[in-house]
Amino acid sequence: MTAQREATQQAMSDDDKDIGSVAGDNANPPEPHADESAAASGTSARAVGFSSQWLRLWAESTTDYSIFALAPDGTIISWNRGGETIQGYQPDEILGRHVRVMYTDEDQRAGLPELGLQRAREEGRYEAEGWRVRKDGSLFWANVIINALYTPDGDLLGYGRVVRDISDKKKATDDALESDRRFRLLVQGVNDYAIFMLSPEGCVTNWNPGARRIKGYTDEQIIGKHFSCFYTPEDAAAGVPQRGLETATREGRWEAEGWRVRRDGSRFWAHVVIDAIRDENGELIGFAKITRDITERRQAAELLDQTRNALFQSQKMEALGKMTGGVAHDFNNVLQVLRGNLELLGARHDDAWSRARIGRAIEAVERGSKLASQLLAFGRRQALQPVTTHLGDVLRGMEDLLRRALGERVQVRVHESHAGGELWNVLVDAHQLENVVLNLAINSRDAMPEGGVLTFGLSNAMLYAQAAMTAQVEPGEYVKMTVTDTGAGMSAEVVERAFDPFFTTKPEGEGTGLGLSMAYGFVLQSGGHIELASTPGVGTTVTIYLPRSTDPAVARPVVQAEPESDEDLRGGETVLVVEDDRRVQLTVVDMLSQLGYGVLTANDATEALTVLRSGAKVDLLFSDVVMPGPLLSPEMARQAQLMRPSLKVLFTSGHTRDTTGLDAQLRRGADLLQKPYSRVQLARKIRDVFDGTARAAHDAALSATPRTLHILVVEDDRDARDALCELLTLLGHTWDAVANAEEALKRLQLHPFDVLLTDLTLPGMSGLDLAHAAIAVHAVKHIVFSSGREAPLHDESLPFTWTALRKPYSFDQLKAALDAQH
Repeated sequence: MTAQREATQQAMSDDDKDIGSVAGDNANPPEPHADESAAASGTSARAVGFSSQWLRLWAESTTDYSIFALAPDGTIISWNRGGETIQGYQPDEILGRHVRVMYTDEDQRAGLPELGLQRAREEGRYEAEGWRVRKDGSLFWANVIINALYTPDGDLLGYGRVVRDISDKKKATDDALESDRRFRLLVQGVNDYAIFMLSPEGCVTNWNPGARRIKGYTDEQIIGKHFSCFYTPEDAAAGVPQRGLETATREGRWEAEGWRVRRDGSRFWAHVVIDAIRDENGELIGFAKITRDITERRQAAELLDQTRNALFQSQKMEALGKMTGGVAHDFNNVLQVLRGNLELLGARHDDAWSRARIGRAIEAVERGSKLASQLLAFGRRQALQPVTTHLGDVLRGMEDLLRRALGERVQVRVHESHAGGELWNVLVDAHQLENVVLNLAINSRDAMPEGGVLTFGLSNAMLYAQAAMTAQVEPGEYVKMTVTDTGAGMSAEVVERAFDPFFTTKPEGEGTGLGLSMAYGFVLQSGGHIELASTPGVGTTVTIYLPRSTDPAVARPVVQAEPESDEDLRGGETVLVVEDDRRVQLTVVDMLSQLGYGVLTANDATEALTVLRSGAKVDLLFSDVVMPGPLLSPEMARQAQLMRPSLKVLFTSGHTRDTTGLDAQLRRGADLLQKPYSRVQLARKIRDVFDGTARAAHDAALSATPRTLHILVVEDDRDARDALCELLTLLGHTWDAVANAEEALKRLQLHPFDVLLTDLTLPGMSGLDLAHAAIAVHAVKHIVFSSGREAPLHDESLPFTWTALRKPYSFDQLKAALDAQH
């Protein structure tokens, strides 16, 4: 018999009626005995009766618990205030009913009420939780305790039952379980992060799908293993895994980035967080570890850094280029004065002593001119004459020159790769390219004082978007030329400054430091890219990318020797010299006078037009490109041509950036005389102009067009807009220029235009939308689109005629597009 049953029997032996009262019996306690022992027994009985009455009162008055008694068959025989509060029944509504009325239909069908009573009979006590039913049919989650009550003889009196409403506790528990379930689902549903737990020793205890995807292990392959297997051998040997756990244990968290190893041995760059997990007593029970593969982000950051560095380098080189270009311009003017006056002196003093010294002085001027030319090349301001060229032919034509320049200790090899088919052609100034090759070869020779191998490699190459962005060129087809030596090589610091002008590692007096700078400027001006890679003790490689040309290669013209005499180049026409530099002007006047020409002078463009309006005889307008004052030289030439259609025009400049608007003529070399020039060069150029041997583009550019068009130019890039307007001026057209579509619409409201010449990509409204709006209000007759990419208009059915110009377009292409609008 259980202790519960024994306690019940003892209480019943003391006072059966009082125990019965606890179970719901209302009988009075027994009468006391007459003798002394009976008195003692009566005292004890009264104490028991008081205790039983106290328990009865407590049970009846308790409201937090439903406390009631059941007969052996499960009929309810007592009821307290807690039962009224929790289950909603009044005593007269529930007494005499079976306890099963408090169970759900499902539990009744399952026999749970009877099962509870059976368990209490067998074990003395039974406790359970479950849904119970109130009088109004609502459910609550109950904690139920059933005690079996026995007589001293072991007969079952019934059951004491205590019911407590723990719905709030159940809800909190359910919420916690649901939260835990959702958290587990979340963790298991994450694929971008490896989320897993570690034991206090660092062994993996669970594993999510993200961990499987990132690290390549299945649950069976990794659970139980130490997490140091994710680290590189060098990090594991350095104690990085253990240091992470120690830091997380000490500080609660450890965060780091580094290389991690997948199951297949491949590496990825990871962002890792380890959090220490402790129980309610503060004891360490393990670690939560989150790993994310950020390899792509790291690569993007590295690319961004490379782009920033490239931008900084580009800005630095651009600033240096502007500075050196400006210096070269002024320097060329000085050289022009020197050379002109030296040649004038040579014409007057013909003795051997004077000729020798004047000759040496002219040689110094030519060296200075070469220096200025290199500065212009670096600043991308030299006058280029590009033609379609095959780089293999250029190198083969230079082999003898290279061997003589490099000496016998240097072996020269030319390797032309045909893996991508026949080597493509490029559009480049072949003469300047030869200078670049020669300078690079000499640099390599100086890096190999004991001899070595110099290898030229040629191959076709494709630069895709990312590589082209890094190289700051347009994606597309290029010809790649590498110049590789086996010399001393350069440190990273020297490589970083190698393209800077006047920077050199050679001893003083053995170089100007302009070789690589000139190569850099020439390649960029040709639309290509140049890069330098070097390893100390191994050698250096210069890599050049030049854009492909689909035109056939042009044969190199035979260079004619400079005549020693200018007798056949003399003339008697009248030349108007327009030059703001007084020293240069006086020198040119003397040179032209000695050649037999009549000379008039003007200090600026406005003064030159005044001379022409005066009616003075002028056959040739010989003008510097840059003039002080508001009137530009190209505009002055255009107005002069309108006044005198037969007037010939020849420009001169020491700085080709000054020649905005003359690109087509510069390509032909027939309308610009580059400073400094000799008297023979001046004489030949003038005779070419007068005798009609100048290129047809000269007359096309400077003569009045059959019809003047009024053009609205819409271009957001200021430099491109200014250059385009000067080209239009040379073509004899009038123009208005704005930076965006909104300003253009305001101009179109004021008066109509013959042509709208607009960039396709504009801030705000696009060029295409602007064209639609202009045509809709009949403000323009013709549309010319310009774009740095192929015009995306092929599939559009536009309600107007249009022409597209692909940037960069030539002078002839612009003229043809506008001529089509006449």
